[in-house]
Amino acid sequence: MAIKPIVDYPAAVLLEPGEPVVNFNSELEQLTRDMFETMYDARGVGLAAQQIGLPLRLFVMDCDGIKLVAANPEVISAEGEQDGEEGCLSVGAIHADLKRAAKVKLRAQDVTGKVFEKEVTGLAARCFLHETDHNDGILFIRHLSPLRRDLLIRKFRKMKKNAE
Repeated sequence: MAIKPIVDYPAAVLLEPGEPVVNFNSELEQLTRDMFETMYDARGVGLAAQQIGLPLRLFVMDCDGIKLVAANPEVISAEGEQDGEEGCLSVGAIHADLKRAAKVKLRAQDVTGKVFEKEVTGLAARCFLHETDHNDGILFIRHLSPLRRDLLIRKFRKMKKNAE
């Protein structure tokens, strides 16, 4: 297994929709093991393929007791509302309060290609939405008002510059 470098905003791969996963083989199994290892190393609860530079519709998560691989994910229902803090491994330590659906149902394929549906609430629902957004080329900061988004981007750039 290998820890992969996490791609930072504004890398193009983060801003474009991923391609469908079509090969469910040992290479995909190894990739998802590497993604879990990378996510754990970064202390995240979810990681999309775009975040390691791969333009694929694929994410892994281990959140609220739910550990899964989701290839070709599709949100099939979202209801209710929750407020909560959200962050992203590709946007450093920057967090913001964001409204998301409270209950989400996802359809995806597992690492073998088998289709599954899973309905979750709370933090897991937020994770489903956040990672599926990544697969669609959308970062959580896009859901913020232009003013809040600009403030967070400036803060991120300043933190990144100071870290260099």
